[in-house]
Amino acid sequence: MKKIFVCGDREIYRNYAEALSFCGAAGIFSENLQHAEDCGALLLPGGADVDPALYGAENLGSRGIDRERDQKELQLVRDFRKTERPILGICKGLQILNVAFGGSLIQDIPTADAHKWEEATGDKVHPVTASPGGFLFPLYGERFSVNSAHHQAAAEPAAGFAVAARADDGVIEAMELPSKKIYAVQWHPERMAFRNARKDTVDGRVLFEFFLSQC
Repeated sequence: MKKIFVCGDREIYRNYAEALSFCGAAGIFSENLQHAEDCGALLLPGGADVDPALYGAENLGSRGIDRERDQKELQLVRDFRKTERPILGICKGLQILNVAFGGSLIQDIPTADAHKWEEATGDKVHPVTASPGGFLFPLYGERFSVNSAHHQAAAEPAAGFAVAARADDGVIEAMELPSKKIYAVQWHPERMAFRNARKDTVDGRVLFEFFLSQC
């Protein structure tokens, strides 16, 4: 069984654990980075905002910062990159990857109301357009709907990365570095799959299965 490392508590990230399990993989959830050593791939989950100091910026709207977690995830990216094991970034995970490879973030996108989670309504839903030749195009086609729960985004893709999808307002919604088997999406496929499947979005299961096929 393929072992996928996630930095954090299984109960907190139970949607990710369930998605991996339903796809036939074992999620290894721990904050001890030594537990990642024998895992075949890394999943960077969603969370609060990345510490702006880690990409050389002052705080202009970042919230809920957990610098210790950020530093652990950046170290994991370095470790998995060095050994060329696949990485999937989800929501904050995309942002961590962009920072890890030298990119920066928009701390509060101008169109945040169309993207951010709200207590009254939960996830937003909006369409994205996939780039021809990118990893998402054969999975979902050129245009499809996803959920959304973020107010930050990659400013520009870090060196080596290609944009794999954008929202209609230009926000980067997916990136990839396929030569290193590194992929990232700004939405939450774990909340679009299996028991959390939605009728107003595509099936997140397809993305998890693609990622596991790279392991």
